[in-house]
Amino acid sequence: MTERNPAVDAAIDGELHLLDPEVRASPELFEALLHPEFTEIGASGTRWDRASIVSVLMARPDPNSGPTTTSGMRGVQLADDLVHLTFDTDRNGHKAHRSSLWRRTEDGWRLWFHQGTPFDDGQSG
Repeated sequence: MTERNPAVDAAIDGELHLLDPEVRASPELFEALLHPEFTEIGASGTRWDRASIVSVLMARPDPNSGPTTTSGMRGVQLADDLVHLTFDTDRNGHKAHRSSLWRRTEDGWRLWFHQGTPFDDGQSG
């Protein structure tokens, strides 16, 4: 049996909160989970920083977009203050392999870097 890791558990909890529609609709809740130096390379290929991702999410709420489902989420603690997560998402048939780096700060675990890579069922292996 695998021993639970509180740092990995905290990062997974944060990642799942970021996917919650209520959190995504609130700039305060969403920003609270992002590291001040946050960067992302989205599944679209777009590069985002903290301010730009919050701005675009708040400007384009999509209540009919449906939920995002996750699968295969697992993590490893790379250092005392760094956790790496990998998982897949599916949102209305748009699938992506995802990779996140979470850093511990004075305020708790915050998402520092995220990347999404689209895939189809023939490439999921």
